[in-house]
Amino acid sequence: MDMLIKLYEAGSSAASVGAAHCLSVRKPIAPEHDLVATWIAQHFSAGWASEARAAFANRPASLFIATRDGPAAPSLIGFCCYDTTARGFVGPVGVLADARRSGIGAALLHACLADMRSLGYAYAVAGYVGEPEFFRRAAGATEIEGSTPGVYRGMLRP
Repeated sequence: MDMLIKLYEAGSSAASVGAAHCLSVRKPIAPEHDLVATWIAQHFSAGWASEARAAFANRPASLFIATRDGPAAPSLIGFCCYDTTARGFVGPVGVLADARRSGIGAALLHACLADMRSLGYAYAVAGYVGEPEFFRRAAGATEIEGSTPGVYRGMLRP
């Protein structure tokens, strides 16, 4: 199922979550692309890594990462991208299991939605949603009736 998000009503929660969790939400720079795509494939799926690569290729890049900052080198804990499978689509959103339910996924989602809004989008579509309650809670998303399988019809799968 796909879900619709009204960008003209979307807020931002990245700053408050970042301060509370020693977290940075930002776009990766070019030397990080392979590392980020490999990390996504290892922790989530090859398909999501493919979407991240498409996000890197967009100009401007359409991917945000969350890193845990501390005395050691920063470590990746999540990502979100948009305009990958189709223009106007947001996601996937991935956060490591031990960091879920802390607002990090919402912060990543809101970073993407704010970017989309700044580019002139009025709506975003969360495609093929696996956790609809997350999108409802985080962004006020509503179900798009009759949207399964939608743009994913006929997609090759491993």
